[in-house]
This record gives sequence, C-alpha cells and structure tokens, in this order.
Amino acid sequence: MAKTSNSSEKEFLFSSWAIRNSNTMYVFMAVLLFLGLSAYLTMPRENFPEITETNIYISTPYPGNTAEDIERFVTDPLEEAVKGVSNLVEITSTSQDDYSMVVLEFDEDINVDLAKQKVKDEVDAVVSGEDWPTFNNAKLEPNVFDLNFVEEFPIVNVTLEGDYTLDALNDYAELLEERIERLDQIKEVDIRGTQEREVEVAVDIHKMMASKVSFGDVIQAIRNENSTVSAGSIIANGQRRNIRVIGEIQDPSDLGEFVIKNERGAVYLKDISTIRFKDMDATTYARDFGQSVVMLDVKKRGGKNLIQAAKAIREIVDQARSNIIPQDITITISNDTSAITINQVNDLINNILFGVLLVVTVLTFFLGFRNALFVGFAIPMSMFISFFILQSLGYTMNTMVLFALVMGLGMLVDNGIVVVENVYRLIEKEGMPRLEAAKKGVSEIAFPIIISTATTVAAFVPLGFWPGIMGQFMIYFPITLSVVLGSSLIVAIFFNSVLVSQFMDVEEKNLSRQKLIRLTLLLGGLGLLILFVGGAIRGLGSLLIFVTILFWAYKYGIKDLANRFRTRFLVWLEIRYERLLRYAMRGRRAYAFVFGTVFMLILSFVLVGISQPKVEFFPDNQPTQIIVYIEYPQGTDIAKTDQMTKSIEEVVIKAVNDPKYMDEGYNFMVESLVSQVGAGAGNPQTEGGSEAEMPHRGKITATMREFKFRRGLSSEDLRREVQQALAGIFAGVSISVEKDQAGPPLGYPINIEIVGDDYGQLIEVGERMRNFIIDMNIPGIEELKVDVNRNKPGMQIAIDRQKAGELGVSAGQVGFQLRQSLFGEKAGVYKKDGEDYNINVRFQEEDRYSQSALFNQYITFRDMASGQIKSIPVAAVTSRKNTSGYSAIKHRNLERVVTVYSAILPGYNAAEIVNQIKTQIEAFQIPADLRYRFTGEIEEQEENMAFLSSALLYALFLILVLLVLQFNSVSKPLIILFSIFMSFTGVFLGLVVFNMTFVIIMTMMGIISLAGIVVNNSVVLLDYTQLLLDRRRDKHGLEYDYHLERSEIFDAIVNGGKARLRPVLLTAITTVLGLIPLAIGLNINFFSLFATGDPQVYIGGDNVIFWGPLAWTVIFGLTFATFLTLVIVPVAFYLSKRAAIRFNKN
Repeated sequence: MAKTSNSSEKEFLFSSWAIRNSNTMYVFMAVLLFLGLSAYLTMPRENFPEITETNIYISTPYPGNTAEDIERFVTDPLEEAVKGVSNLVEITSTSQDDYSMVVLEFDEDINVDLAKQKVKDEVDAVVSGEDWPTFNNAKLEPNVFDLNFVEEFPIVNVTLEGDYTLDALNDYAELLEERIERLDQIKEVDIRGTQEREVEVAVDIHKMMASKVSFGDVIQAIRNENSTVSAGSIIANGQRRNIRVIGEIQDPSDLGEFVIKNERGAVYLKDISTIRFKDMDATTYARDFGQSVVMLDVKKRGGKNLIQAAKAIREIVDQARSNIIPQDITITISNDTSAITINQVNDLINNILFGVLLVVTVLTFFLGFRNALFVGFAIPMSMFISFFILQSLGYTMNTMVLFALVMGLGMLVDNGIVVVENVYRLIEKEGMPRLEAAKKGVSEIAFPIIISTATTVAAFVPLGFWPGIMGQFMIYFPITLSVVLGSSLIVAIFFNSVLVSQFMDVEEKNLSRQKLIRLTLLLGGLGLLILFVGGAIRGLGSLLIFVTILFWAYKYGIKDLANRFRTRFLVWLEIRYERLLRYAMRGRRAYAFVFGTVFMLILSFVLVGISQPKVEFFPDNQPTQIIVYIEYPQGTDIAKTDQMTKSIEEVVIKAVNDPKYMDEGYNFMVESLVSQVGAGAGNPQTEGGSEAEMPHRGKITATMREFKFRRGLSSEDLRREVQQALAGIFAGVSISVEKDQAGPPLGYPINIEIVGDDYGQLIEVGERMRNFIIDMNIPGIEELKVDVNRNKPGMQIAIDRQKAGELGVSAGQVGFQLRQSLFGEKAGVYKKDGEDYNINVRFQEEDRYSQSALFNQYITFRDMASGQIKSIPVAAVTSRKNTSGYSAIKHRNLERVVTVYSAILPGYNAAEIVNQIKTQIEAFQIPADLRYRFTGEIEEQEENMAFLSSALLYALFLILVLLVLQFNSVSKPLIILFSIFMSFTGVFLGLVVFNMTFVIIMTMMGIISLAGIVVNNSVVLLDYTQLLLDRRRDKHGLEYDYHLERSEIFDAIVNGGKARLRPVLLTAITTVLGLIPLAIGLNINFFSLFATGDPQVYIGGDNVIFWGPLAWTVIFGLTFATFLTLVIVPVAFYLSKRAAIRFNKN
C-alpha cells in the first residue's frame, strides 16, 4: 500500500494570507459585487441561447424554370463545385420551381466565416463559367450566407388594420419598417399581407403584331430612353460645368411617349400597351383573427438584447400612433417573444430566490443564524462573480444559463458549508480561538474541496465537446456550472475564511428586547415610509417590514427551535449514526452492506426493464404557439390557397374561442391568431433560409398567453382539439398541427429517407412505404407525407426543328418569346421617393393566361439573309402537351432522396412509435438499387445518446485521475467511483416508483451531473478520515496505516464519518432544496409579492417541463448517494484497510 502524507498538520497559504489581509479582501468583495451587479443588469436576455450553425447556404432564384431545369442548370454545377471544400461533412439541396437551395454542413474545426469564404470562392468560379445561366441579361448571382436561427424567427408581429386600402396601410407600414430597422438590435423587417409595386407595360398582342413590333423592340426602346447619362464636363469662362443628359421618367405615364419604331410612321408605346403603376402579382396575404391586415415580421439581430429591442419597438409604435398614423387605424403588437422570455427568466430568478430562502433556513437550523449568513453570503457573491465572468465571455442571460445557476445553487454552498462547519467544529468541540480555528479549519479541508470541485467540474468537461447543433445549445450548461463552482471555491477559500475569522461565534448572541424595538422602529418605520411614498421602490418597503417581522419571529420562536434542533436532534442523530456505522462495519455485515447495495443496483435495472418507462429525446413542452401548416398541391394559385385557408381559419378560430377558454369575451388562453398565405408561410425548422415563393402554402399561428394566465388549462389539449376539429374535413390538402419547439431544430420524429437515382421510382417507393406504414395502424401518427411528388402541373413544348430551321426561327427565340409574354422581362427602373420599382414588359392580363393568344402570336424578327422583317406564328413551329413534373428534387450528398415523414399526435411517445415502425418495416419490399434509413429526430437521438454515454465514461475517467492525484492511492478513488455507480440506483428507482419519463438529453445530463456532485462529500469524508489516521500513525511513530491496530482504524473511520455527518447532510439537503422549486414547478413571484402583495403562485410552467427531468434525476440520485457516502463509503474504506492488514501480514 502507498505511503500516506508525511505530515498530518497542513496549512493552506492562500487562505492564511487572506485572513491576515482582511481589509484587502473586503475591497475585492466590494469590487466584485459591483461588477457582478452591473453585469446582471446589462446582460442581454433571451429565452434560449443563440445558435449559429456550422452550415453555409447557397440560394439561387431562377424565375420561370421547373425543378428539373433548376437541378440540371443550377444545383448540380454548384454541388460539383463545392463538394471538395475542406471540413465539409454533408451536402443537401432542394431544387424546385424558380429556386435552388444548397446547404453545406461543416464540422466544428473550421470557422464559419472561413467556410463561407471558401464556398464563395468555389461558387464565383462556377458563375464565371460560360455555361452558367443568365436572367434579365445578367448572370444568376447565388447568395452565399450563414444562418443564425434567432435571426430567422420574428420576435414580434406588428399588424395594421382599419377601413383603408391595403396600399394605404402598406404606406404606414413602410414608415414603421423604416424606423424599426434603424434600431441596432433589429436585423430586418418583412412586410406581409401586401405586395411590392411595379410599373407594368401590358402589351396588346394584336396591336403589337399589327405594328410588326417585337418584345425586343419594346424592351430596347425603354432601356435606351429611360436613362440619365453623364456626358462629362465643359470649361467656359473659367468654370467647369458637368453635363448630364436627363432621360429618366418622372411618372410612369411618360413611358407612353416613347417611340418604339419609326419605319413607316412612329409607333408609340402607348399605341400598343397599357402602362400601370400597380401591385405586383400577389405573393402573400395576412390576417389577424380572420381580419385582413398588413403585418410586419420583425427579426432580431444575433447577440442583441431581446427585451431592449421589444421595448424600443413598442416606443416607436406608440410615437407613430400618436404623431403619424391616423387614430382609426388599429395597431396591434402580437407574438411578442420578449414577454415569454421575461416570464421564463423571472421564473428562474424567483426559483433561485426561493432556493436561497430554503437553503438559508436549513443552514440556520444546522449552524445558527449568524453562521448561516456566512454560508448564505456565498450564494449572491458566487452568482455575481459568475455573471461578471459570463458577460466577459459574451454570454446572454437565457434559460440554459439560469438553470445552471439554479443547479449550482445547492452545490455552490457546499464548499462554504464545509469551511464554516469545520471552523465551527474546531471552536465548539476543540476550544480553539477563532483566528487559529479559521486558519487550521480552512487548511484542513482546502485541498479536499479544491479536488472535489475539480472532480465536479471534470464531470462536465466532456460535455464541452458535445458535437452538432445540440452541443451548441447545451454547452452553456456545463460552462456556466463550471464558472459557478469555480466562483464558489474562490468565495469559500478567500472570503468565507476572512468572515469566519472575524465574526464567527458558536454562541448565539441574545438580541435584547430594547435593541429589537429600536431596530423595529428604524427598519419598520423606513419600510412604512417607502411603502406609502416610494412608488417604484414600494417593494423595498415591504421587504424591510418583512425583515423586521423575521427578527421578532427569530427571537421568540425560530431561535429556540434552531437551538433545540442543534443541541438535541443533531446530537441524537450523531449517536444513532455512530451506532449504525459501527453495526455496519463489524464482521461480515460489512460485506452484506456493500453487496446489498450492488444487489439494489441490479434490482433497479430489472425494475426498469419490467416497467419500461417512456423514453423521449427532448422534453415534450406545452406549446406557447400552435402552428397549423397548410399545403395544397403544387401549382395551386395563391388566390385559391387563400380562399381555402380562410375556411380552415374559421375552424381554428372556432376551436380556440371555445366557451371554456372565454371569460366575458376575453380569451385567456390565446393571445393572437395570425394567418399567412404565400411568402412567410414556410416552416423555419425545415426550410430555414429559403427565399422561394410558396403560393400553395398557408400558415396559421395561435400564440398562447403566459402559462400562469391559462387558468390551469393545457395548451397541448387545445392543440389536440384543433387537430380533431380539422381532421377529415378538407380533402386534397395536407394539414399539420404542430407546436413551437423548445430547443434546437431536430427534424420530425418519423423521418425515413429513401435514396436512389431514378426520382420517379423513388417517389413511387415513397408512396408505397407511406401506405405500408399507414396499414400498420399504429396509433399516434399524425399524418404521413412524402416530401415531394410528381403532380406539379406543367406543359411541355416541342420544337419542330426542321420547320423552324427552314423559317429561320431558333428554339431559343421561341422560349424567350413565351417567357417574355408570360413572366415578362425587366426593361428598366422607375425611381420614386428613394425607392426603385421595376419596369416589367409582358402580355396584358386577358392574353397572358390565354393559350390561344400565347401560341398564335408571331415571332417578329429581321431575317439576316434577306434583310426583311419576318413574322412567324409560334404554333407553326411548336407542338404542346400537358405533363406533370416534380414538386421538388432533393439531394443528400449528391444523391437523390425522397423522405417519408410525420409528426406525432399529442400524448404519444415518438420513440415507441418509431420502434414499432422499425420492427414491421423489415417486411417492406424495396428495389435492390434503392436504400432507406431513419433520420431526423431519431438520428439525432442515437448520435446524442452515443455521445452522452461516452461523455459519462470520460467524466468518470477524469474523476478517477484527479482522485488518484489527490489521494496518491488506488483504493480510495475506486471506493468513490463505486459510490458514483451505486448512486444510479436512486435514479432508476425514482423513475420506476414515480412512473417518470426517461428524457434522454436531460436524464443523461442529470446522471453526468450526479457523478460530479456525489464525489464532493466522499472526497471530504475520506480525506478527513485519512487525516485522523495520519495523526494516529504519527502519534505512534508508524510508517503505514496498516501498522495501526484494527480497532484504531475502526475508531478513526467512525469518528471521521461522525465529524462529517453534518456537512454531508447539509450539502445534500441544500442541493436538493435548491432544485425542489424547479422540480415540482412551484412558482412564487417574490417581486410582485413585496411590490403589490400578490405572490402570483402557480404550479407547473415551461421551466418544470424542460428542466424537471434533470432536477429529479439529481434529487433521486443524490438522496440515495447520501446514504452511500455516510454508510457504504466508510464501510468500503474499512474493508480496504482490513484487506491491506491481511495482505501485509501474509
């Protein structure tokens, strides 16, 4: 066995220095408190952390082209160009009508900006090639960008409604847009429900043909005439004058005076066309509770303060409402995510305050009120130091950071408890002077608490290497917790040691009645004055009065209870504990206790296998938004989409306005219900970054009020009611009722990708697979869909090349003639009030969608051979037939892919449903050249489960290494690792007994956290026990522990356990109590309690759903681990000493 330390007397120089230089430490405390408070007040608030993906997007609009052409001319060349870029993990792409989107996923070893530059270089090389397509006489310009999800979701919607035309409302909306976009916090504002404007030159085909004028003549004339040219400068009479030829139109009607042709008399543009300044073709509609509105989607810039942004937007709207916008226009701000964020943040802050109250109360009973304040001081001090460090790291205050603070609440007092309790013990039981006891007490446990803190942090170190988007989301938790624990260590070693050396007293000082009355007059009088006069700080008055009441309660009730608890109950508990420990350590009972614990772990595994608790990947949140995604067949006109969406909207409005959700006309469940059709109706989770038009899609978003205002009703039940109300009513339309996602985007729970080359075959197999799964009759599947189809209506034009060649017409001429007739072509720009409006030339409305007019029109051109003008009917050289094309073509790693997907109905478990599908789908017949795999949420689940399992093993390895360095021993680290493994018994038994769901992300993080927490008490207990053994060994002049008598080793271990009983119980109880408010969802608003007298108490909420599984995991595990630390660890340590004695005797 390894030799123990050379000396049993230790001194920790840093704490001794701090005690000697107490005034310096007070200055440090004041500075850190100021910096921490400043950081707390100025840190940006947000709901969840901002996530910047390691994805680069390439979006390329190419209007007027089919999905097949987009794939061939745009997507394929781009994919070939970028596939060799270094650090590239995966390429996915979507080619659809008019638009290409390529998404490149990179690993985390490359900076996003560097990856973007590399991709841009490759794209520029492709664009510069001769074969790259052009549009409006210019090469297509792909947009290469990265994406911050925070910047994709609107933080508020501002709607304008009134008895005005949409154009008039749009003018006011543009005023708001301009002002809001000036805010530093705002990235962009999108206007929905109204259209951009254009100057349309609507050509009359018959007049154009009669005048023998071509589209090219019209476009060229506009380009030549509508231009301002700088001709240079002339010098006259010693002055230099610039010459500008002004040709730009001042009004759209000026275009009518342009001469198009002048061969046999002038042909004016007004002779063959109608010129209008009008709205462009409708691309979007918006409504609020069924009323047509103009809506602004306001999106925040990454890294900016959400609360400040929302406040500034409201100020701008209020100013505009009073100064600019007429009073009969109603302006509504809805879907304000800042309100949700403020509620989440305030709830967590109140959880922290509630936890502090519980912790200080427990400390008062264990240590006395005065000494409890020393430990309680560590809570705000550590928090403020943490805020300062986190702000310096550029972090925001979000739920991930705040929960780490809640989690650390009980843990951060652990070090302070050990320090204060050890000094308290030396003064009380060994009679040392306060200063000497402070130096010796801190020195005895300094290295153990440093190592125990390091081992706790070590448990979280592997989480810092969590890959992917989930890693970016969850990494805030281990980093924040590590910062908090590091801060608490500084506070314990430096600040607590100074405070106890100056102010600790084992005897409670008696506050005389006279002093208490003076204190009451001072605090109570000031409190009453502030309460009635203070206004905004009225709550401070209530707090002072409450503190005054507490002083009286402490003197005449709490103090006596606390004294009896310490002098009677704790003494009785120590005696009982000593008896239990002596009983457990004697003879073969020691083996029975150790192996009995192992048996309980095995039993817990068996019980988990029998009960099979539900498994979820991520906590299943109560919706704060219910989103109805509506998709009609590809090719549906936006007007028809809007008409049908109104019908669906009526059903949804009826469901959310059910009488049970209404109170005298007030809906206490739903705050707003916004409908969007076309642009803005896509799903950001699956189509983030896409700028494609969506005329066949609609979206209805019902935003819930805060949880505490819902009167105990479930928003998930409301979502189920909306689903049931829409089920089976609307034929030929895909309707999906989903909810906002609490966390990073993961994809659909059922997501099966089929890969192959023949896209028609892929779609056919996808449809068969969809029907095969439907026939399984598995309950809980919302609606299975195939993400692409081949029902997009189209028309194929065939060129008679022989006839066309004889007439001198090319296929390109035919194509451009039809394109200009239908889609039109940009001929220039009209400038008005600082805005640019396109001048587009196309057929007039009645001819534009007439097949007769389109195909009987003439292609007019000058024959280069004869010099004569020719007019050839399009129908003379073409034939046409109706076809159906692909709605989109999708790739994954350059292979074509089709996806079968579905969401899950409320109340059903995704993992169970997917496992049933996996079991039965093996019977599905698939062609040999195709293959399929489960992706989406299941893929993420498997990857993250694998990582968390490996992270747990790495954490245990790091803990083992640190423990070996601390103890210079193998047996003690193995005993502590044994206690960690055994603590999992509590977790599994808790899940089974309380029938809780195993949430992979949260429960596994809880287990990893538990591993770090359990180490603390075991390290301190074993280190102190070893210190007692060292003192006995030094007393006898022996070299090794095993030279001591077994009875002496037995007594030392019992005394060590008895001495550490209080700190072990305290650290366990404070950690558990710190988590209890969050675990049970007990929410008390301390700010409103003192300000208005209303505590706003409610049970539940989004925080408990999200963080509850992690909190309960730690509570279950730590409760059982306390028994392990106090009983099994000493027993196992004693067995190791018995084995060492036996081994060395032999």
